[in-house]
Amino acid sequence: MKKPELLPFFKLKQNEAGCDEAGRGCLAGPVFAAAVVLPADFYHPYLTDSKILSEQKRDKLRIIIEKTAIDWAVASVDNNEIDKINILNASILAMHKAIEQLKTKPEFLIIDGNKFKPFQNIPYQCIVKGDGKYFSIAAASILAKTHRDEFMKKKSEEFPEYLWNKNKGYPTKQHREAIKNFGITLLHRKSYRLLDEQLQINFKENKIIHPQKS
Repeated sequence: MKKPELLPFFKLKQNEAGCDEAGRGCLAGPVFAAAVVLPADFYHPYLTDSKILSEQKRDKLRIIIEKTAIDWAVASVDNNEIDKINILNASILAMHKAIEQLKTKPEFLIIDGNKFKPFQNIPYQCIVKGDGKYFSIAAASILAKTHRDEFMKKKSEEFPEYLWNKNKGYPTKQHREAIKNFGITLLHRKSYRLLDEQLQINFKENKIIHPQKS
């Protein structure tokens, strides 16, 4: 199936930032978000939704985006805050933090998904599956995903039992087995269903795995 052609912008002649997040479905680690402002003439044949690209292509595109973008920023919200305010609010907060870091205030925002909260009265448009429709959202999806993957790979060195270098915190069979066998870590999201068969985990009794010392 031919990959659909992405569009350069939603609104003409505006400083427009695309925003996306990564890590909503993970059992552990922060949620990351990115905001990206691309030149109007930006084009790359491989750039699309980060979820359908190989890790190698995402890493290459990250370098291109960070060098070519007019402006970009990445931010995160940790697992403890996710447990307090829920993953939707944490994802939006991470986007707000990323937008706030941009050196030039955008005149318009395009957001991947169907929910967002206004930020500093900047007009915005939510776009379902926007990371497969607009270059700036696709670019944001690449940066959010690659920066988050990099974070989880580093944390895997501290918590090797959970294979985060491979699963990045997503609910794979191996990840759930590690939780069952070793308990939870300081990075696990307690508000999530961490085990397939769990009715309720008693976190006060469940052991907490701390980082391994080198």
